Amino acid sequence: MTRIPHETSGEPNPLRALTLDRLRCRTSMKWRAYPDDVLPLWVAEMDVLPAEPVVRAVTDALALGDTGYPAGTGYAEALAAFAEKRWGWDGPAVERTAIVPDVMLGVVEMLKLVTGPGDPVVVNSPVYPPFFQFVEHMDRQVVEAPLGADLRIDLDVLEETFQRVTEGGRAAAFLLCSPHNPTGTVHTAAELAAVADLADRHGVRVVIDEIHAPITAAGVDFVPYLSVSGGENGLSLMSASKAWNLAGLKAALAIAGPGSAADLARMPEEVSHGPSHLGIIAHSAALRDGTDWLDSLRAGLDDNRRLLADLLAEHLPAVTHRPAEATYLAWLDCSSLGLGDDPAEVFLRRGRVALNSGIPFGTGGAGHVRLNLATSPELIEEGVRRMAAALD
Repeated sequence: MTRIPHETSGEPNPLRALTLDRLRCRTSMKWRAYPDDVLPLWVAEMDVLPAEPVVRAVTDALALGDTGYPAGTGYAEALAAFAEKRWGWDGPAVERTAIVPDVMLGVVEMLKLVTGPGDPVVVNSPVYPPFFQFVEHMDRQVVEAPLGADLRIDLDVLEETFQRVTEGGRAAAFLLCSPHNPTGTVHTAAELAAVADLADRHGVRVVIDEIHAPITAAGVDFVPYLSVSGGENGLSLMSASKAWNLAGLKAALAIAGPGSAADLARMPEEVSHGPSHLGIIAHSAALRDGTDWLDSLRAGLDDNRRLLADLLAEHLPAVTHRPAEATYLAWLDCSSLGLGDDPAEVFLRRGRVALNSGIPFGTGGAGHVRLNLATSPELIEEGVRRMAAALD
């Protein structure tokens, strides 16, 4: 694939647009789950105003009363154009896509297509907690193939796991997080091709959550799983919701590789009733016209990653982490602080800063916290100050 280098946008940093007072006026989960004396740096919401093209598209739709049911392929066309320009990938053919309510509900529907009740679904822990919750709720068995010490896919562990879960010809799936949440790891083309080869040899179907794909650090290339050799049998879920902070405007796309188009065609028609029409309008506008805003955000996140590394070195040198290659999340190893398996509880109780506990992320999560970097530098500084104060 030939990728177009990202250019620096002239737009202001979206992460510097809002004050703490304005953020506390919000009624979404991030700002309502805890009392006002708690600084929330947890759930994956960004402290930004929407990109202007998104605001314009939704406002125009409201002015027209265009608030009915979704129709057409505009979202898929917008994603295809974005993927071609951003990743040099022409893979998301419109005829091999389907709209779904959001990525996790799309994951559920894709897993239903390729597994049955009781079948195993392999995940790379530590990983996004809803992977466990949604898979278990749909009566599948979660099987962990933990990441290696370098926080990358351990191919030997993955192969052993694939072999074990498919003994006797049993159907199995691999739910891949790419880029990986919470570590921010971006899987390379070679790693993904190796995954595809293992999956093919063991008869494991691959379903991929690629929701964080647009949010890479400078100099890091995202590789779509469906673009690698052997990836044509995969089923991918993509959305503009994370990169443009549109979680409240529900919409996502399921994308089939050429070898899995027949599977996607079996998805029940009623699943397409779940996405919001306004959500599709917003996501399409973001992908089509919101790339300058996105690149300003990415630059701001690069600054915040460097800031966090400096702050931790100064105030919490015993905390270790690898700056993420993607996402707006930081995975912090606090096990040397002597705070037990759940340091997030201590930081909340003593420091009044809310972080995600590492425990729900599965094996490898104990002693860790996940910190949301998608906020102003001032709030990151305050968050680290409160974390350090919790140790006094």
